[in-house]
Amino acid sequence: MSIESRASWVIAVTAVVILSISFGAPLLVVVALRPIAADLGDARSIPALASSLAYLGAGAGGILMGWIAGRTSTRLIAMVGGAMVCAGLALASGGAAWQLVVGFGLLVGLLGNGALFPPMMTYVSLWFDRRRGTALALVASGQYVAGALWPALLERLIAAHGWQRVMLGYGVFAAATILPLAALVLRPAPQPLPGAAAEAGPVVGETVLGLPPNLALGLLALASFLCCIPMAMPAAHLVAFCGDLGISAQQGAWMLSVLLIAAFLARQFWGWVADRIGGLNTLLAGNLCQTVGMAAFLTTQDEAGLFLVAAGYGLGFSGIVPAYVLAVRELFPASEAAWRVPVLLFLSLSGMAAGAWLAGALYDGFGFYAIAWQVGIACNLAALALLGGLALRRRRAPLLSPG
Repeated sequence: MSIESRASWVIAVTAVVILSISFGAPLLVVVALRPIAADLGDARSIPALASSLAYLGAGAGGILMGWIAGRTSTRLIAMVGGAMVCAGLALASGGAAWQLVVGFGLLVGLLGNGALFPPMMTYVSLWFDRRRGTALALVASGQYVAGALWPALLERLIAAHGWQRVMLGYGVFAAATILPLAALVLRPAPQPLPGAAAEAGPVVGETVLGLPPNLALGLLALASFLCCIPMAMPAAHLVAFCGDLGISAQQGAWMLSVLLIAAFLARQFWGWVADRIGGLNTLLAGNLCQTVGMAAFLTTQDEAGLFLVAAGYGLGFSGIVPAYVLAVRELFPASEAAWRVPVLLFLSLSGMAAGAWLAGALYDGFGFYAIAWQVGIACNLAALALLGGLALRRRRAPLLSPG
């Protein structure tokens, strides 16, 4: 017996569509980083900060909105999120530095994607008990569908109409699609079947990997923060990095699309792997691949080589975030997922925020991106050390069933 049904996959696919639209909003800053910076006195740290705050806000908002969704409904929270994405882009399109920061940090991030990404991951996980890793990988791919679909189109629209008009228009589009999808498709998740896998697993209050549960979550969340710092660096700065090397913005946007198309395709493979080897082992493999990819960005500067590196990087790192969510579901009781998953994703998205901002700040300080790539590699190695320690404890601890 299983709670999975055709409706489970309808919910998962709808979640992908919603997230692929909502995550197009932060990409506007990535694609338009250079023209936005030019309008603001040529300081890249300001649009980089707006991009960072969009991720940070999404993580912090996920904790608040996940708590509210558990007491109201995911449908209502998703509709609020769609409206806030629109409001944030409308404010940011005003063009002032404070409007960019508040629009992306508070509205697009905290109240927009914060109401969509973490609560949606938790919500979809409740519709699956046998292929949860595959489903989580699919839903988390919404960010990469956005990256594959929007950068090249947005680059052309921005070149033709300016970044402010495109930002406002995209906000209207987001509201017009997310709100009706959430209202018509999302509904309460099914209850676990008696004796099914969804009810088996860790007991509330038991140690996790021989550690107090909150300490175990803290170490896992710290690893996610560290590995998401380098994860965000190429994604947030690839178009600008290409421009510094004499590669056109259009080619840079296509390169970003290639990276995220590869990430989307590989994420389904990583989900299949995670269902078979577990979340922690998948995290070790994904972080190792990401470290190699960052090293390749450090040593490659020609256009053809960067296209190849971008594709390889996307193939390698794309399974990391859903594997963290799966690890939480494996190690902790299902009844605690509504707050433990958003807390974990808050640290993940905070790492992305830190990485996007840090790369911009290091560029402003040194005038090139090599230092940023080196810092990213160091963070990845620290994450691997933490995850390796947890994996060794998992081998020595009694095997826990997925929760």
